[in-house]
Amino acid sequence: MTTATAPFDQTALRHAYGRYPSGVVALCAEVEGERIGMAASSFVTVSLEPALVAFCVQHTSTTWPTLRTSRRIGISVLGEDHHEAARSLAAKGRDRFAGLTTRTADSGALFIGGASMWLQAQVTDHLPAGDHDIVLMAVDNFEIADEVAPMVFHASKFRRLVGGI
Repeated sequence: MTTATAPFDQTALRHAYGRYPSGVVALCAEVEGERIGMAASSFVTVSLEPALVAFCVQHTSTTWPTLRTSRRIGISVLGEDHHEAARSLAAKGRDRFAGLTTRTADSGALFIGGASMWLQAQVTDHLPAGDHDIVLMAVDNFEIADEVAPMVFHASKFRRLVGGI
């Protein structure tokens, strides 16, 4: 393996990064009476004590500046049947919640129905990281739906987990 000193071809690098499978989450809240949400595949658990999670957001996001103003953000780990929800939450210029079942907590956190897990969290820190920010969040509450398998994003496609080892 060699280390490159010149910038990578971004298309090739995106393809390489796509070889790593990840889950897909919806980050949502109700802000001033409007449902705001986005999808992210860069979600990661960070710590049990304290309970922390993180995700990465592009500097060019037009959704994040509004979403981050909410006291609490709902994180829904999308289930294997949420392909359309993931596409809708990533789309621009339309109602991202059309056809989705949602519920809003008193805190403003918004959750997508049929997810495999729901977390209520608040932003604690932003760390600049290239063309993205790493957003650190403290978890204050969670629910699990053991019967729902999570969606997997791999090689730019939504996939299902199949069997076990």
